[in-house]
Amino acid sequence: MADDAPHQTVATEPRPDLTEEALEAGRKLFASECRFFHGAQRLDQLPPLAGIEIAFAGRSNVGKSSLLNALTGRNSLARTSSEPGRTRQLNFFDLGFGRLTLVDMPGYGYARASKQIKADWQAMMFDYLRGRPTLIRVMLLLDSRIELKQADRDVMDLLDRAAVTYQIVLTKADGLKPPGLARKQQEVRTLIRTHPAAFPEIATTSAETGMGIAELRAVLAQLTG
Repeated sequence: MADDAPHQTVATEPRPDLTEEALEAGRKLFASECRFFHGAQRLDQLPPLAGIEIAFAGRSNVGKSSLLNALTGRNSLARTSSEPGRTRQLNFFDLGFGRLTLVDMPGYGYARASKQIKADWQAMMFDYLRGRPTLIRVMLLLDSRIELKQADRDVMDLLDRAAVTYQIVLTKADGLKPPGLARKQQEVRTLIRTHPAAFPEIATTSAETGMGIAELRAVLAQLTG
């Protein structure tokens, strides 16, 4: 594609509500201690309900671990979720001594997975999404450089059915020139209008360059009240 070009400087979408105070609140929150404290492969292994949870979902290789590491300023926070044997579990991270729990959901759409594994993933994720009252939002990550996959559409439908508000986060946006990124943003904005549970605003990020990270921190901090 002609618009593909790594490490280009591109702009995030304007967010007039993200004042300097909001950005500073986000910086402070994500500068606080963040630690892995629980992993669950089954619903009966979930930790007790406490505080606010925000989950991060996305296809395998979408850059979820890189984004979590960039948000928290840690190089290996999400390493736990990428170790062999842990890729199919929900990983819980405490941020700010109980102020916010970040939930790293297992990646979906891996081509080599059997149909049964994919069915099990959807069943567990749906039960978690609809039955977790402390979960206030899911951040659904999409790779800005590639076309939307059927697996992404299936997960958006799953989130709609679970009636959980989710927000699209475009990752790896440094891999597009501004015109290509603008088209991608418009494509996603058009798409989310057809999904009742989708939040109307999208986030555009690059863990590589830091683009959009401060703004996303501020958005997440606002959700904590």
